[in-house]
Amino acid sequence: MGIIKNIKEEIRIIRERDPAIHSSMEVFLYPSFRVMLHYRLAHRLYLKKHYFLARCISQRGVRKTGIEIHPGASIGSGFFIDHGSGVIIGETSIIGNNVTLYQGVTLGGTGKETGKRHPTIEDNVMISAGAKILGSFTIGANSKIGAGSVVLEEVPPNCTVVGVPGRIVKRENETIPRESMDQIHLPDPIKEDIQNLQRANSELTNRLLDMENEIRQLKKDRQNQERQKNNEII
Repeated sequence: MGIIKNIKEEIRIIRERDPAIHSSMEVFLYPSFRVMLHYRLAHRLYLKKHYFLARCISQRGVRKTGIEIHPGASIGSGFFIDHGSGVIIGETSIIGNNVTLYQGVTLGGTGKETGKRHPTIEDNVMISAGAKILGSFTIGANSKIGAGSVVLEEVPPNCTVVGVPGRIVKRENETIPRESMDQIHLPDPIKEDIQNLQRANSELTNRLLDMENEIRQLKKDRQNQERQKNNEII
């Protein structure tokens, strides 16, 4: 794809995904637009083994946008970074089509291992603000990663992951549409556990109160029986 087609594609993607944009001219101010132009050029140079020049262009993009994409990373079409500050994408990361990242996302490794050491993100995945995906594994297509999650193991397709460490809290065989980018209304397993404990505690408290009432009633019944016996003797 030539540079003009790249620019048109980036404009289309940003206008499609960001409701705050009002004109195509605004796209030229977006960090996502600027960093992707740097990345596409740096990636071509990287594939031709011009590593130093590729890193120079890549680092220039970092200084301008606050988004660090290693030129060795493989990124498909329809990629969008919303806001973008603090996003880091490692060298061996593979990103599919129509993927959306929010600010502060890290696609990183877990050490100094060699070879494939960064995650693979399949098509139509949304990764919310501040999420960290660390290691060489796959995030399945159509999945959502909740804000602030730390994902350390593979995620099957059509899943929702939240928490530290990340836990799968929803798994369905339904495709998540591209326009579905809700970062807020995701399941919260910790909140659900607390609510379950509260319900169990309420049930236990009610049972104890019922037992106390039964014991008091038994005592009254015995007292009444003893009074009746005493009255009969008298």
